[in-house]
Amino acid sequence: MRSPVGRHGPRLDSAWWRGAAALLAGALPALAFPAPSLWWLAYVALVPLLLLVRSAGSVRRAALDGWLGGTGFMLAVHHWLLPSLNVFIVVLAGLLGLLWAPWGVLVRSVLGGRPSVARALTALAVVPSGWLMVELVRSWQGLGGPWGLLGASQWEVAPALRLMSVGGVWLVSLLVVAVNTAVALCVVHPPARISMVSALVVGALTTSAVWVWAPLKQDGRLRIAVVQPGVIENGDARFARSEALTRDLAGQRVDLVVWGESSVGEDLAARPDLAARIAKVSQDVGADILVNVDARRSDKPGIFKSSVLVGPHGPTGQRYDKMRLVPFGEYIPARSLLGWATSVGKAADEDRRRGTTPVVMTLPSGVRVGPLVCFESAFPDMSRHLVRDGARLIVAQSSTSSFQDTWAPAQHASLGALRAAETGRPVVHATLTGISAVYGADGHRIGRWIGTSASTSAVYDVPLTTGTTPFVRFGDWAVYSALVVLAVFCAAEGVRALRRPGPGTPAPPARTAHGSPARPGR
Repeated sequence: MRSPVGRHGPRLDSAWWRGAAALLAGALPALAFPAPSLWWLAYVALVPLLLLVRSAGSVRRAALDGWLGGTGFMLAVHHWLLPSLNVFIVVLAGLLGLLWAPWGVLVRSVLGGRPSVARALTALAVVPSGWLMVELVRSWQGLGGPWGLLGASQWEVAPALRLMSVGGVWLVSLLVVAVNTAVALCVVHPPARISMVSALVVGALTTSAVWVWAPLKQDGRLRIAVVQPGVIENGDARFARSEALTRDLAGQRVDLVVWGESSVGEDLAARPDLAARIAKVSQDVGADILVNVDARRSDKPGIFKSSVLVGPHGPTGQRYDKMRLVPFGEYIPARSLLGWATSVGKAADEDRRRGTTPVVMTLPSGVRVGPLVCFESAFPDMSRHLVRDGARLIVAQSSTSSFQDTWAPAQHASLGALRAAETGRPVVHATLTGISAVYGADGHRIGRWIGTSASTSAVYDVPLTTGTTPFVRFGDWAVYSALVVLAVFCAAEGVRALRRPGPGTPAPPARTAHGSPARPGR
């Protein structure tokens, strides 16, 4: 019996070693995201997994490698959830990892063996399209939402931000996987190198050129104050700290003050004293205050998370109820089946209620603001919808205090850059405990981040813009293009399979030089 460990290390023909290699290879791209932020790694991080999957000896093995690679990726990107979900995070990662099983089969079919140049060019379109379908499916809110999309790792790369304005984060995910596919092909089939590089350059130049067609124009400025009270467990003390930090902004001529998610723990209609305190601070500062109320409503049953705009005379009546809730954190999907998650982690004891419609608020200056709450800033369609409804500024109120010393705060803050670049509108990411950040309409950071150790406020001078990005105008065209690519590929493969002779089909008779069927010699 041969040992699974050879002279030069582990043998990948061992199922156990191969499975471990797939898990590790799948986890590698997580290093491209914050906090490591090795963005350049994203362009080669999938190569080990691609090479492993293409070498699978069977379709079943390729599907298994894809599943294990996807499981490794989900575990690595969401490892900071472990303290909250405990062992349940492993179960979730394994279930979501199943989405990569078909992708593994796809990779083996187009990259296996020694692909021709035509097959290599096909792979350059098909493999990224398959990956994007996985990202699209797992972006459904019930499956955890679009956290850790591969394109999101490029949040501080200027050319990638330009591409996001054209086709959203989806287009950048396609590009990143395409580069990985090209590198893998260059490794296994060197003659394809020129074709791979040429195809990538043409694709990048074409999509970048579209950006020029929709320039943004600066039109006014807004002074935004972000109030971050810091880690304060007691709700009353946290409110008082936010109140004091806001009062210190008096005289700084701000246009809007933003508090973080769950900054108010009581319904303002049921606690007019709290509403009066916020109104007094608003009057002192000379600006409306956007607070976030996490409480049981007095006019409706259940607990809501709501962005509420408060002016010098009290709540203005403009309110947004959070629509997309965090699975297990704010509600438990299929609670009758998965309710046991509350016994092994910090899952929600009671499901919060959902809002029904996005809201665009109007400030006294006439500027329109679109609020988002928490991980809603991860959804490209939500910010796009707000901008199409007239929002000139997007405000995301968040709190990652449960994950204070993990990669989560930096990952969450980075999402603001994506939404700004996609929509051509500045984004304010305001948190209770950090990281808070502000981004201009091109996705670049304005001013400094407020870190997780700070209890402070900061004022940002934010340029406003007009104009419409291609992504806002045309939406998820990159996703639809990937669907078309896969549909055409599957149809072509189906036709090839029908035309391929079966194993028992006799070969046609040979022809003689005179064009007649060959006959046995007489």
